[in-house]
Amino acid sequence: MSARSIGADAAAILLSSRPVSWINTAYPFAVGYLLTTRELDATAVIGILYFLIPYNLAMYGINDVFDYASDLANPRKGGIEGALLRPRIHRATIWAAIALNAPFLVWLYAVGDPASWIALTVSLFAVVAYSAPGLRFKERPFLDSATSSVHFVSPAIVGLALAHAEPSLGTVLVLLAFFLWGMAAHAFGAVQDIGPDREGGIASIATVIGARATVRFSLALWTIAGLVMLVTPWPAPLGALLAVPYLVNAWPWRNVSDADAAATNRAWRRFIALNYFSGFLATMIVILAWVS
Repeated sequence: MSARSIGADAAAILLSSRPVSWINTAYPFAVGYLLTTRELDATAVIGILYFLIPYNLAMYGINDVFDYASDLANPRKGGIEGALLRPRIHRATIWAAIALNAPFLVWLYAVGDPASWIALTVSLFAVVAYSAPGLRFKERPFLDSATSSVHFVSPAIVGLALAHAEPSLGTVLVLLAFFLWGMAAHAFGAVQDIGPDREGGIASIATVIGARATVRFSLALWTIAGLVMLVTPWPAPLGALLAVPYLVNAWPWRNVSDADAAATNRAWRRFIALNYFSGFLATMIVILAWVS
């Protein structure tokens, strides 16, 4: 195999980790850990790096390997929204995920305690269970959205646990709002894939309850998430405003039919951009909390 071929395969494997979404898992860990410890120590750096790249390679790489058949029929695959991994590098992708995850996990388990061990184990289980044969939570309607949300909420919980944060009602409410937001995001994203998923025999929340009901389900969850943030300690209630752009983005699709579901990809691409905008606003709120 030539160096050029190896390089192309490595690039494809890296693309399968969804670089555009790396920040979505590293950021929650960083906020949970740093707001508690108020210091950037070795565990903070290692945890942030872990949830930035290795975690995403495991989560999305495993998904791209075991979803290859249905991805072939999905026009979204092959770019920033998901790699289309050739079968000959499926094994390499799995091994790359294991090799990259292992050293980080050794550290995180070594410096942790029972609380962080449980949180990290649940996080890893959700990563594998979503896509791996025999579990395939992604094919269990509603559980698919819940599991996807765990992928993003659990890094925050791991960060809090590693930092020995004291449990509080305010923290629980923020995590609940984040969880509801994550479920809404997954469900809305599933709408655009109704056609390819049905062709591939995948029973997602959207293929089971339909495009219209799924969009309305997402709108309801984003609304509830915003309302939950309103009853959290200051300055977290400002986070309720973050639900507004997602509601505005999804609202025009509240009556979308299954036949037109693929057109929601336009809103999904805006959703990806909204995450960066919301991340900026969330950072301002975190800074306000830091100095309060």
